[in-house]
Amino acid sequence: MLQSYLALLRKPHVCAALATSIVGRLPNGMAVLALTLLFRHEGVDFGVVGALIAAYGVGTAAGGPVLGRIVDFHGQSAVLVISGAVSGAAFVALALAPGAPLAATLPLTAVAGALTPPLESCLRSVWPTLVTGERERETAYSLDAALQEVIFVAAPLLVSAVAALFLPMHAVLATALITVAGAGAFSALRPVRRWRPVPREANWLGPLMEPQVRRVLVCFVFVGAALGALAVGAVAYSEEAGSRDVSGLLLSANGFGALVGGLAYGALRIPLPPARRFRILLGGLALCYLPLLLMPGLALMAVLAALSGLFLAPALACTFLLLGRLAPQGTTTEAFSWLISVFMCGSALGTALAGLAADEAGALGVFAVTAAVTATAALLSLRVGGGRAAVEAPEEAASA
Repeated sequence: MLQSYLALLRKPHVCAALATSIVGRLPNGMAVLALTLLFRHEGVDFGVVGALIAAYGVGTAAGGPVLGRIVDFHGQSAVLVISGAVSGAAFVALALAPGAPLAATLPLTAVAGALTPPLESCLRSVWPTLVTGERERETAYSLDAALQEVIFVAAPLLVSAVAALFLPMHAVLATALITVAGAGAFSALRPVRRWRPVPREANWLGPLMEPQVRRVLVCFVFVGAALGALAVGAVAYSEEAGSRDVSGLLLSANGFGALVGGLAYGALRIPLPPARRFRILLGGLALCYLPLLLMPGLALMAVLAALSGLFLAPALACTFLLLGRLAPQGTTTEAFSWLISVFMCGSALGTALAGLAADEAGALGVFAVTAAVTATAALLSLRVGGGRAAVEAPEEAASA
């Protein structure tokens, strides 16, 4: 396993691209908590805070594909720098005037989300210029997907530490600083500066014109729903288990499982086409969510939570490769952005469904939701085909 990753990391610009992208994406895991702490510190009612955080989420989900399309037309560096500057400025404005009227804070929060630099999509579009061969690209996608779990562990800890040492305002300012610096550092890399879009067919649907792309995205609505529901299920299980709050432990275990699964998958040689692997991995994801229905004691439940995450990062890595094959020429950055957006929308849907299930049937009802949505994703994946043949040369970017 280690040999595959060492070979990847020795390649020029790979470490720099990974490091700047991961650091630059920390605000994805910081913003919601930092803004919540800021608004509550100013005495804003929970209902208003919820509306503001929803505006941030909607802005992020809507803005991602738009920015991805602009990248596919005009290149990465300028889009990253401008979007990072505007999003960072919106965070600064919110930090300095958190008690401003809702008519001002609501659009600022939406802009901070909508102009989030599309570092995740841009990195995945630039991978073909950094590594050659489909197998190496999938190793890179696997490492990227696994390391993403680190973001959602480290980011909340960073926010909590800054808010505790200083004020919530400073946590939001830190979010702004990392947003701007991360986008600037990634966009300054030579492969990013030299990345060039390729001609694309004029069609307002972009990658959505391809039916197979739409089928992959629909699958990930339900995968996202499972993650959203799992967060509610962890809290419900914690409440039913007694006075201790073990929800964080269960969610951390799930993230650890995804990290291990992603690293293992990236080192394996699986002689199957990506579409077939996609179906197998979503089937494995569905099977690994079923044991949560047993709701055993905490120690075993933590193991089952880790098991439920085992196939998530591999499924993501396989999906990146599959979308690279399926997306029409000149649309892959937008396609990756759509994947992120539908995942977020699915997570919101899963949270809502899980809340209803928790009221009716407690934690067992929530875990039934997670089992149902992952099973639906696995069934829908049976309609996903391989699309056009993959090519070894980079499609979406060329060195100038």
